[in-house]
Amino acid sequence: MAFIKIDRDRCKGCYFCIEFCPRSLITVSEHHNALGYFPAEFNKEENEDKCTGCKTCAVMCPDTAIEVYK
Repeated sequence: MAFIKIDRDRCKGCYFCIEFCPRSLITVSEHHNALGYFPAEFNKEENEDKCTGCKTCAVMCPDTAIEVYK
């Protein structure tokens, strides 16, 4: 079981993580962050058993806003 944690205030909404997630588990938040961007988000309760921990999202994030936990 794996999951990711996205730092909402570091995310600038490039959505590379969404584009490259092989399981399409990352979505766009409906609420903006402190910088005014709509950050990416990962619903841990819904997706923890679906995430493989491949780390593609973290590698693609230019803002290093994603941590992967296995």
